[in-house]
Amino acid sequence: MQRSYEVMFIVRPDMEEADVDKLIAGLEQTINHGGGVLKSTEKLGRRKLAYMVRKFNDGNYVLLVIQAEGGLVAEVERRLRVTEPVIKFITVRTDEEEKRADKIKAIRATRKKLSAQPAAAAPAPEAEAPVTTEAAASA
Repeated sequence: MQRSYEVMFIVRPDMEEADVDKLIAGLEQTINHGGGVLKSTEKLGRRKLAYMVRKFNDGNYVLLVIQAEGGLVAEVERRLRVTEPVIKFITVRTDEEEKRADKIKAIRATRKKLSAQPAAAAPAPEAEAPVTTEAAASA
């Protein structure tokens, strides 16, 4: 069963742009040969790290959105782990979040439809029962 994942990794700041492209192409080839689909690739650029990682204070961020089996994701993670220019990476499964977001959107759409119906179709509120003097005295 294929699931959606986001793989974000940080490469060394002194790495050339062409080398980053080669790294991404190699990962794309791994994903495609494993039966997965690379939905999008986003280079987020050079950013400062929150803390020093492998003696670097900043790095180039890359985000891959893939659709693949769990075994293929493990292989991509293994390749990122042994690739020397990659200083950090994280993989997040996003299909559950997408399902939850779609469910919330559907609920909001039905609420919007209900609120758009004319007010005349709404049932009239029931009249309150008259308060007796005994009930008013005890209150």
